[in-house]
Amino acid sequence: MQFINIGFGNIVSASRIIAIVSPESAPIKRMVQEAKENGNAVDATYGRRTRAVLIMDSGHVILSSVQPETVAGRLEKEEEIEE
Repeated sequence: MQFINIGFGNIVSASRIIAIVSPESAPIKRMVQEAKENGNAVDATYGRRTRAVLIMDSGHVILSSVQPETVAGRLEKEEEIEE
């Protein structure tokens, strides 16, 4: 199982990530709000601005202060190492 650093020493399982999206659009904002209300949101921003939202296969929504491109780059780098 491989893990991806999403900032500040927080890591998530790469195989469980469905999508990495920007938090700017209204549908994503609604998704994050619903996840917070349901207790399925994990805030890994350490009080900083949310720059990426990770949608997990378990229905959890993870908030990260790292850019989506950076997280995706780390994911690609991990896949290259594994091959």
